[in-house]
Amino acid sequence: MKPSQTLVIFVFSLLAMLTIAACGAKVTQPAEPTAPQPPTATAEMGIVSVTETALPAPLETATPLPVADSATVSFANDIYPILQSRCLNCHGGESTREGLSVKTYADLMAGSTNGPVIVPGDAANSLLVELVATQKMPKRGAKLTPNQVQLITDWVNQGALDN
Repeated sequence: MKPSQTLVIFVFSLLAMLTIAACGAKVTQPAEPTAPQPPTATAEMGIVSVTETALPAPLETATPLPVADSATVSFANDIYPILQSRCLNCHGGESTREGLSVKTYADLMAGSTNGPVIVPGDAANSLLVELVATQKMPKRGAKLTPNQVQLITDWVNQGALDN
């Protein structure tokens, strides 16, 4: 049997199962799993009919990406490149909005005119984490990706080290 025929059989079987499920019909599974039987084909006509087969196993949910807090997040390698690409234009170039500069680690840790923006070891109470997680910052340009927000959160929770 050609792979394209197998794919067609699979697609039609899947559509049939979805149609039955949508109509509210009960689909019963055999008491004991049986090995799938190959479809039968009428070679001269090119027609394929599907014989009784076991239902495929349900799809498993995707495995989440590992959280970075199991490994040490580096300010120099992980955090500073994010700050350079997303924050430096408004917080370290010609101007430093709200008095916050991200040009250096020391500048970042000095905070803004509103006080500290990072509480080492406590991302939940760090203004920087709150603003990037809620996507209030950066105001202009692309927002941070979920992975970038997670890196910043993990870095702050790990003590916001200058590493």
